[in-house]
Amino acid sequence: MSPFKRDAAMDALGPRIKRLRQQANLNKAALARLVGVSDVTISYWESGAIKQIGHERLVALSEALKCPLSELLADQPQSSPQVLHLTAIPPIPWHAAPKHCITLPRELLISSTDFETDCYLVTPAPDQTFDFLAYGDLAAISPTTTFQRAGLYVIEHQSQIKIRRLQQSPTGELRLTGESEADNDTTIADASLRLHGKVQARWRLQ
Repeated sequence: MSPFKRDAAMDALGPRIKRLRQQANLNKAALARLVGVSDVTISYWESGAIKQIGHERLVALSEALKCPLSELLADQPQSSPQVLHLTAIPPIPWHAAPKHCITLPRELLISSTDFETDCYLVTPAPDQTFDFLAYGDLAAISPTTTFQRAGLYVIEHQSQIKIRRLQQSPTGELRLTGESEADNDTTIADASLRLHGKVQARWRLQ
């Protein structure tokens, strides 16, 4: 596996937007019109004053800048990992595409307590919907076969691929919770459970 190497100049999403805008010969006002925001918002994005950009805006940016969405999210523009499609039936898509790995910048992680890590950009395949990840949503998922800390995981359970919130009980048991289930309505992991990845960031299609 050859993940992208971190470059200090490319450490934030904002500088990448600015670089790509300049490469496209667009000023802030022109880019703002194409994306459907104000030029002040473009300034905030590029400066890092606004770090969270919704999935729809990221897609609009990639179209306006004529670059793959992955180039906005990856540290290096030379490689453009594809967005992998997740299905409820195994196998896991990144097992067949190990070269499409990216290094996720810290400002895009779900929680500051998570580590920066190599990830895959994943979206549900057509007609597929998962708990915590609906069709059209995008997620950055780091491969793992072990429980690290409470969070969202891609698991294989009873021969199906699912996304569940995993947490460890005081007695050490792993408990699985779905998006629509109540906090006290959990499933205790059994021997059929296999962990395949942890969700490090999500962009929801609103």
